[in-house]
Amino acid sequence: MTPDELEGAVAAGMPQAIQDLKRLASIPSIAFPGHPEEPVYAAAALTEALLRSAGLPHVRQIPVEGSFPAVYAEAPAPPGAPTVLLYAHYDVQPPGDPALWRTPAFEPTEIDGSLYGRGTADDKSGVISHVAALRAFQGRFPVGIKVIIEGQEEYAGERLEAFVNQNPELVRADAIIVADTGNPRVGDPSVTTSLRGMGAFTVEVRTLKESLHSGSFGGAAPDALAALIRMLAALHDDHGDVRVPGLPRGNFLGTGPSEEEFRTTAGVLNDVSLVGSGSLADRLWASYSITVTGLDVPTVSGAINAVQAVARARVTVRVPPAGDPKTTVNAVVDFLNQVAPWGVQVNVTDYTMGTGYLADTGGAARTALNRAMERAYGRPPRDVGAGGSIPLVSTLVKQFPAATILLFGAEDDGAAIHAPNERVNLEELHRTATTEALFLQEYGSTTI
Repeated sequence: MTPDELEGAVAAGMPQAIQDLKRLASIPSIAFPGHPEEPVYAAAALTEALLRSAGLPHVRQIPVEGSFPAVYAEAPAPPGAPTVLLYAHYDVQPPGDPALWRTPAFEPTEIDGSLYGRGTADDKSGVISHVAALRAFQGRFPVGIKVIIEGQEEYAGERLEAFVNQNPELVRADAIIVADTGNPRVGDPSVTTSLRGMGAFTVEVRTLKESLHSGSFGGAAPDALAALIRMLAALHDDHGDVRVPGLPRGNFLGTGPSEEEFRTTAGVLNDVSLVGSGSLADRLWASYSITVTGLDVPTVSGAINAVQAVARARVTVRVPPAGDPKTTVNAVVDFLNQVAPWGVQVNVTDYTMGTGYLADTGGAARTALNRAMERAYGRPPRDVGAGGSIPLVSTLVKQFPAATILLFGAEDDGAAIHAPNERVNLEELHRTATTEALFLQEYGSTTI
């Protein structure tokens, strides 16, 4: 099949691919505790059906201990051709406050060339980009194909990591496409070559046997919430740089967004300053960052006049690719204990860790991707970093050090993933599927 024919086949299949994305994104596959499990299994079933429709001869759901099933598919490699593993996940983040959505989160709505809805970008666009690329070959694949679509990445991705460690031959490949990233801007071809790792924990502060009347005891009784606020505020200096010893700012060898681009994409309000120092690429992709992602304290609407006996916070730390998440989290926890005032009791629980990733930017697979992406977008790609983490990537690197891992996809920085009004640009989805199909064709000419 010529590149022109392949591009035409992808284009002809896009209307069906968009309808499939709407079907998949209408399923509230939230794999978090406390949410219904039936929709997650329904999304797994539909994902299985979609992979069968792509011409893959072997498709099945496989159990993952302590998690929802992964959907696995494979097609044998032609003689002498390499094998490519395709990854995405079918579970999604909770939608949050429905009032913040302009359209219902699980009623995918097409507006001005974009499809809005939870999971339309992260990461059901990844599922559909794989399906759309594979359909173009009508079952005659130029490389060996393996596909694994995860069912609980957003909450417990470490469970698939354990599965891969126990079953490495199932996913062994020469190149691995991770379709869970995207371009900084729509139409700006990029390959993600750097992922920050992450660590998270819950810190609890206790000061009293029980909360007390603030009129009778305030001014002398130690307030757990006030103590926690002081501790969390101490993590950053007045510029917003991390104050924890041993967590220096890093350097990213590439170009990041301009401040104007970042402010627009992030929705920073007028006259509100950005935080931290160094280039934006350094801050976003190569340095440590600490974010308080949740607080267990009385709500404003439910507030009573009381000195609080206990307060909790969830703290997330992003770690540069070369950093060690465990060492980093230990440094942050030690610092919080050091700055804790008034002898308060501090307890830290519920640790989560994930290692970062730094890619080798050479090799036959990356060369084939560069050519495919240049044809699909009209210009060659550039290397970018990502501040987020993909738990499976570090496991794949350890298991298959000779494999080339390629991170790209349809999730541009304006896609509002994990936020209200998530959307995927449908032309970006088309270009992503075209890139993948062209890559598979180009890489298929590589002998192993």
